[in-house]
Amino acid sequence: MDVSHLIDALNTEQRDAVTAEPGPLLIQAGAGSGKTRVLTHRIAWLNQVEGVSPFGILAVTFTNKAAGEMRARVEELLGTAIGPMWIGTFHGLSHRFLRIHWKEAKLPQTFQILDSEDQRRMVQRAIRGLDLDEKKWPPRNAMWYINEKKDEGLRPQHIRDDGDPTEQQMIRIYTAYQTACDLAGAVDFAELLLRALETLRDNDELLEHYQKRFRHLLVDEFQDTNTIQYAWLRLIAGDTGNLFAVGDDDQSIYGWRGAKVENILNFNQHFPGTRVIRLERNYRSTGNILNAANALIENNTDRLGKNLWTDIGEGDPITFYSAYNEGDEARFVVERIMEHINTGGRRSDAAILYRSNAQSRVLEEAFFRAGIRYRVYGGLRFFERMEIKDALAYLRLISLSDDDVSFERAINQPPRGIGDKTLSSIRNAAREANVSLWHACAEILTANALKGRASTAVSGFMTLIMNMRKETSELSLDKTVEYVIEHSGLLDHYKKDRTEKGEARVENLLELVGAAGAPIDVPEDMPEMSQLDAFLSNAALEAGDNQADEGEDCVQLMTMHSAKGLEFPLVFITGMEQGLFPSKRSVEESGKIEEERRLCYVGITRAEQRLFLTMAEHRRLYGRDHFSTPSRFISEIPSDFIMEIRPRLNVSRPMVQTPQRKAIREDNTTGLSIGQRVMHGKFGEGTVTDYEGQGAHARVYVNFETVGSKWLVLAYAKLEALNTA
Repeated sequence: MDVSHLIDALNTEQRDAVTAEPGPLLIQAGAGSGKTRVLTHRIAWLNQVEGVSPFGILAVTFTNKAAGEMRARVEELLGTAIGPMWIGTFHGLSHRFLRIHWKEAKLPQTFQILDSEDQRRMVQRAIRGLDLDEKKWPPRNAMWYINEKKDEGLRPQHIRDDGDPTEQQMIRIYTAYQTACDLAGAVDFAELLLRALETLRDNDELLEHYQKRFRHLLVDEFQDTNTIQYAWLRLIAGDTGNLFAVGDDDQSIYGWRGAKVENILNFNQHFPGTRVIRLERNYRSTGNILNAANALIENNTDRLGKNLWTDIGEGDPITFYSAYNEGDEARFVVERIMEHINTGGRRSDAAILYRSNAQSRVLEEAFFRAGIRYRVYGGLRFFERMEIKDALAYLRLISLSDDDVSFERAINQPPRGIGDKTLSSIRNAAREANVSLWHACAEILTANALKGRASTAVSGFMTLIMNMRKETSELSLDKTVEYVIEHSGLLDHYKKDRTEKGEARVENLLELVGAAGAPIDVPEDMPEMSQLDAFLSNAALEAGDNQADEGEDCVQLMTMHSAKGLEFPLVFITGMEQGLFPSKRSVEESGKIEEERRLCYVGITRAEQRLFLTMAEHRRLYGRDHFSTPSRFISEIPSDFIMEIRPRLNVSRPMVQTPQRKAIREDNTTGLSIGQRVMHGKFGEGTVTDYEGQGAHARVYVNFETVGSKWLVLAYAKLEALNTA
């Protein structure tokens, strides 16, 4: 049989991996080294050369998309369908197993799978059944706790409470929830893996059957496995199974999801006799980019070690730009992309990466104003995010209480015990009287048509809105937004969600305060429009149809985590500031800085031809001012591979390696300097903390004693200098 097509296109290391003798194999697949090719060719090799039946191969990956692509590529290599082969995600394969062995798993044959919202409702019912206060024991928090314990392979009886009352209560909720699921024949996603593991572990005959059947196990993205996934693999592999693990410890960035980098670091301890093959040749990036990535990741001590290389040339040096502020940073990014487009490049060649979702707002605004189509990859644009729309609903009600859409969104968010029956009564009353929902509520309350808790809850909501309107009437716009997100209960509501998603929502709400502190464009022909109404109008416009459709030629904006597995000719990593990236938490918590560095490594290795690193010396983020120093990761990249461009200067020079660098303030035509004391006719005395632009477009950032910090256009601000600081 001619099998040359399986190995001819492979490099030496790839060929070694594909044709290796059976046994435990760890393939350290560096970024851009062709790991998917190795996996698919290995499966084809096992079938066509080693004579392994597709029925005896188990291949696991992390997404349905990746599993589908793997199956298609294997079928292309083999020239035939591979129907019986088990290729899928951990959850998908566990589900397949449980459907076959539902009796052994003690499940009804028609068991149902709970999605995230179904699970939340089940947890909520369990909490109510225990007569617990949902405000003190939020269902989403309990759901997060249950899933985390299941991912660790723990049932309620296995969890030690160590006398902690909170832990004891969570165990009670977990127990009640699981009892309800078992009675209903329902299985959540975390349960799929745990139930499959327990069924195999506790049934010797079944375990022996699958260990004999799946002599060859292949796992993609091995560094992302968690406790139960690794236990699942070790159980099926047993002492004689051949585990072919492909992964990269330097790209382990999902510790917050439960991924254990230790699984790949300690692989040879759990599987004695492991052969390690390193795929270090990169087919994606230029030499300078790879050299920078290698130098950065060498600062991590807990790693297996490898060194990426390429033969496609050194390429351009990495560009580092230290902007005055986030607006200047966004301007720099937009201008570089415009240069690329004007020289024949495509918008989709460029990707902008950021550590925090909240950073996208200023970038989105810059692209919106420049008329450049963009898309937020794997997420929503800033003003379309749930928590932002929640806050805007309250602000719109303050401006116009007859806004029915905002009324319906805000009245029970966060939950305040106003049920569907009460809302239906309000809608019917509004329809019959042909008035807004707000007026219908007022009439219903006046007529005592609502009783008990419903009446109290609706009355409390209306009082809240009226108090907000009164208390914010004299506040600046950013202080108004800050007041609303705090007193509405939204901030506390999302703070209760301790997941990464919950943290991102809190950050986004705080960033909305920052958005309100930026200059607001009031239409010239509508001078009577309030700052609040102008802000709400701008928010609606930016949440319009400017986002490009999927597949359209557009710039991609995304978080660093979302970028994994992708590649682009041009990559911008923004916010390279100490405290932002690496994050403040990672600096403070033991062991976290190494994962942040791996995340930076992932970002750098997304770039094929050009890489830009940017920071802002002053950043207004989460509603607060931050005066930053460069990320420690910048200083970990040797000066040979990085070129610094300074604001307002048309020269480049090698990066100067110093722990902290004071900004060179050239070409300042504002007539003011940092630290200058000024007087404004409305806002009183303040201090200049930043400036940007020239001529009629020059702006200064002033920290006022009474109303906080504001950007002011010099042509209109009429500032009076109080000293010569």
